[in-house]
Amino acid sequence: MKVAVLTGGGDVPGLNPCLKTAVNRICDSGSEVVGIRRGWGGLVNADPDDEASLAENTMVLTPGVVRKIDRTGGTFLHTSRSNPGRVAGADVPPFLRSGHEGDGPHDLTPNAVAVLEALRVDALIAIGGDDTLSYALRMHNEGVPVIAIPKTMDNDVHGTDYCIGFSTAVSRGVEFIHNLRTSTGSHERIAVIELFGRYSGETSLITAYLAGVDRALISEVPFNIDKLADLVAKDKADNPSNYAMVTVSEGASIEGGEIHLSGEADAYGHRKLGGIGATTGALLNERTGEGIILQELAYLMRSGRPDSLDLMVASNYAVMASNLALEGVSGRMVALQGGVYTNVSVSVTGEGARRVDVSELYDAEQYRPLLRSVAGKPMFLY
Repeated sequence: MKVAVLTGGGDVPGLNPCLKTAVNRICDSGSEVVGIRRGWGGLVNADPDDEASLAENTMVLTPGVVRKIDRTGGTFLHTSRSNPGRVAGADVPPFLRSGHEGDGPHDLTPNAVAVLEALRVDALIAIGGDDTLSYALRMHNEGVPVIAIPKTMDNDVHGTDYCIGFSTAVSRGVEFIHNLRTSTGSHERIAVIELFGRYSGETSLITAYLAGVDRALISEVPFNIDKLADLVAKDKADNPSNYAMVTVSEGASIEGGEIHLSGEADAYGHRKLGGIGATTGALLNERTGEGIILQELAYLMRSGRPDSLDLMVASNYAVMASNLALEGVSGRMVALQGGVYTNVSVSVTGEGARRVDVSELYDAEQYRPLLRSVAGKPMFLY
């Protein structure tokens, strides 16, 4: 049989080990693997009637081709935020423009299905987060045999306790926050660290919890800037080294305000987030008179090689997904539940992103992590 594999959405550490393990497992069974370049974008831009176009948007994957890719982060196949179901007029490829005039969005799903048919693919493994896997569900509903692998540093995909990339992102965040203490303390300032996290503040919350920061602002709870200023000023005064640390999820917002968005919406309806850290820092400076150190960790959290946990989970997810494909099983997402590897219906990807359980994990009055109980919770509390 022939299995296709793609990676979509934001890159995270662990994607390449996942790809390598899947290729090795499938090829060892005597089957073939074809990689789809640039996520779902490869299925948008490939012309199923043009061999050169198919070759340009795909790659034959063998153990020899992927031998070294697990040594680096990112994704060997590249990625995009393409959604074949919602393609802007300017992004419709030339061979499809007849019949798809205007600004759009245009539904090019029939072309995506036709490309897989032209490649004679028997199963498709899609590796991605909430958006990428929501379109995997669409493909499943179109009759394409799909197996999903959850990856996102926000760890917010329903149906699984863990998504590839989360552990490394948190580890990176904790490391950088601790490193930043030296400059913050030396200059006796307030550090405001903006972390990734769109609608789920888990990455920010767990990073803040493990790094022991003074205050943590998350996406789920709008904050009062005057209250925050009073709290942080006290934190600084109470610290023998006369500094304070505040983390801010990029999706956080000030009471009565909006989240900080810029640019045009992407194919999944999302605009670019970022800037709440700078706004928070400026307002804290205005209210406290203290010097501010602003640091946006942003892509540093998702860059570089994966840690050992992401290596393990990525590899094991790949084995499970490959086995399902080889067994002819589809419409499933591999997952971790209660510390056990399993698989669930891919329909869980249609439930949207999970959010932090504020009542169990956060003090909304003091703006800091508060774990009221961990008994019975998954390893990552979410």
